[in-house]
Amino acid sequence: MAKASLRDIRKRITSVRSTQQITKAMKMVATAKLRRAQESILATRPYATKMFEVLSRLAARTSAEVHPLLARREAKRVEIVVFTSDRGLCGAFNMNLIQKAEKFLEEEKAKTEEVALSFIGRKGRDYFRKRKVMMRREYVNFFGKVDFILAANIGQELVQTYAAQQVDGIYLLYSEFRSAIQQRVVLRKILPVEPKVGDEGPDIPSSAGAHPSGMGKISAGEYLYEPSEAEILDKLLPMYVEVQVYQALLESLASEYGARMTAMDNATNNARDMIDKLTLIYNKARQAAITKELIEIVSGAEALK
Repeated sequence: MAKASLRDIRKRITSVRSTQQITKAMKMVATAKLRRAQESILATRPYATKMFEVLSRLAARTSAEVHPLLARREAKRVEIVVFTSDRGLCGAFNMNLIQKAEKFLEEEKAKTEEVALSFIGRKGRDYFRKRKVMMRREYVNFFGKVDFILAANIGQELVQTYAAQQVDGIYLLYSEFRSAIQQRVVLRKILPVEPKVGDEGPDIPSSAGAHPSGMGKISAGEYLYEPSEAEILDKLLPMYVEVQVYQALLESLASEYGARMTAMDNATNNARDMIDKLTLIYNKARQAAITKELIEIVSGAEALK
């Protein structure tokens, strides 16, 4: 009985040690990928942030009739794009996003006629597929292979959806990377492009006040357009959506690696603690078995006298 117990404990120690090696390797891989993803974020974040500021100020001084992406309609139909991961083993990363999406759905049901969900990442899609929600589109099985071409394709689809008036508002829900141990869930409205909070924008140029050449008249708070306001916005606004999607992809990817690195580090430490406890149990059981055998030998020797 004791020998069988010792054998079982040894097998369990071996199993936990193998798991520890796997989690440690996964942590190292996530750390290496996180470093590269963090470099991409640091290179992209200033550009995306400044582009958001400029175009939001531009939206405050531009008539909504100039471009369909500036048109603000009553929010009867809303779409939210949820950025999750394709793989698991990243702690509460996906569940935090899913809970935020569920809360958004509950709040918007009372205010809108239709709320559609789109998913980037398999985990979010798989979770909501089992529930009665409207799913518009999905982008899955990228496994961390993110580039601007992917973001541009997604952004173009969102632009076409809004321009065709299929929805009245589009939101991005993703994890913003702060550090390897801290990520913040962000819900950002990207369409329509809205004025920046705190921007007054008192002077809104109109087509009647534009010069024949297409250059808007100069006054405080207005912009000069060359060639024309409509042509420039037609180029900038879709690009703005693509850049915002690209930034969200990078932020989400880095957050996923950070969450996985932290989760695997915790799992490695827990495995080490479990090995220590099992080793202690094994040594106690082995010592008890040896003591029992010695007692049996002594007892047998006493019986022979």
